[in-house]
Amino acid sequence: MQTKLDQILNIVDSLHLAEGRTETSIPFFSLVRRNRPTEIIPGVLTPSFCLILQGGKKLHLGQDTIYYSAGDYLVSLIDIPASGQVIGASRQSPYIGLRIDITGEEIATVMSDTSITVEPLDRKLGPGAYVGKSDEHLLLLFIRLLELQGKPETEIRFLSSLIKREMIFRLLTGDYGHLFVQRVFMDQQNEGISRAIEWIKENYNRTFTIEEVARSSKMSVSGLHHKFKAVTTMAPLQYQKQLRLQEARRLMQNGSANATAAALEVGYESPAQFSREYRRLFGLPPLQDMKAFHRKPIPEAFETS
Repeated sequence: MQTKLDQILNIVDSLHLAEGRTETSIPFFSLVRRNRPTEIIPGVLTPSFCLILQGGKKLHLGQDTIYYSAGDYLVSLIDIPASGQVIGASRQSPYIGLRIDITGEEIATVMSDTSITVEPLDRKLGPGAYVGKSDEHLLLLFIRLLELQGKPETEIRFLSSLIKREMIFRLLTGDYGHLFVQRVFMDQQNEGISRAIEWIKENYNRTFTIEEVARSSKMSVSGLHHKFKAVTTMAPLQYQKQLRLQEARRLMQNGSANATAAALEVGYESPAQFSREYRRLFGLPPLQDMKAFHRKPIPEAFETS
């Protein structure tokens, strides 16, 4: 496996990546380079398959802290607030990560086309993100994706979609397939935990009760708490709060709102409460955080790749 990792690194080195995220000619494929360690950066994991080529990361997911490094990958199946940081990177040995965006529909299509039958262990929902170890099949697929750079657009579009489907197939049939496939089971439900997550995302900027969320997903309040925490590692109202704060920070960072306007936009009625909760999550009150951001730009949110 190390030979394949070295081969991918050689290809990436030839691309002369700049610091930060680099989009490729393949819409769902991007690369990240970091020349130094980062601070702990809160953000939201989004559905993706992310491989570390070089360096390491530390992920804070609920009460758990997960370390992963070269050859490991992180799969996120749903939007989950989390925090992470690059560790041990330098200009001589930078952190390098690759990211593939995925959807539940793509997973379901591959399962249908190949007649794969994989079920979550004991039909229980596990965490909506997990770390696994790559194998030569997966690494070879990344090599094929990288080798498409510079090819004609028609070739890129056609072959990259086939490679992505094979990646999903390998994840479904690998050691962690029972975790990967649970996204499909959640998407196929018109009620339950998947609906609860979507409902909160649609209504995060208004006040609601846990009973409303339970009714929207046709679950009991106790059942909602148990399943929601199993998948997202947090309670529903905590999930809402983190979505609010992340969106407020994004609005301030891109200059579309000041602290007061951002707080109102995401549903806060009290600027003082917004400032307290913002500081608790990001380490600084809003104005100081924005000054630090503009003085020393850092990633706007935790990058899964």
